[in-house]
Amino acid sequence: MRTVLVDYESGNLHSAEKAFQRMAQEVSGGEVIVTSRAEDVARADRIVLPGDGAFPACRRALGAAPGMVDALEEAVLRRGVPFFGICVGMQMLASVGREYEEVAGLDWIGGAVERIAPGDAGLKVPHMGWNDLVIDRAHPVLDGVGAGDHAYFVHSYQFHVADPAHLVAHVEYGGPVTAIVARDNIIGTQFHPEKSQATGLRMIANFLRWRV
Repeated sequence: MRTVLVDYESGNLHSAEKAFQRMAQEVSGGEVIVTSRAEDVARADRIVLPGDGAFPACRRALGAAPGMVDALEEAVLRRGVPFFGICVGMQMLASVGREYEEVAGLDWIGGAVERIAPGDAGLKVPHMGWNDLVIDRAHPVLDGVGAGDHAYFVHSYQFHVADPAHLVAHVEYGGPVTAIVARDNIIGTQFHPEKSQATGLRMIANFLRWRV
């Protein structure tokens, strides 16, 4: 089995690569590679799409990578390959992002990415640091992860899903803030699992064992 982390020049992949490789060794999850080649993505058994920075820049960088979006759609939407989006990699699953300007997302999960607006004026944006997960529905990638487990966030925008059934978990930050979305063979986290210690590593291990 081969898990591919997509490199489209959007953020440092080193910590994510190390976390996925570590858990792949622990659960006999096969090979983990980082690649910018669409042909590697097309042949992958599992796909991880990280992302750091602003939605428009990440979306354009992904679209500019030769053949990458087509390879992702063929693998994930048509072949049903398990997919894990991280941070902006999760946000790009949305129909549209509204960070600085309106930019079309991949539209794999309906909804919009919009600025966090805490109800408490004392809370700062970006939402940065550790926060407690509130689990909205069960999911195989959350096996062994429970309400109150911590995850590490750093973001100013959140994914508002159109269908509540696609919301798996949220956190409270002057109101609910989306933490995990999912449908079918697709899951995405707003937080960084590779930086979320035991909680994040458990989710990575579960993803590497996930049978859709």
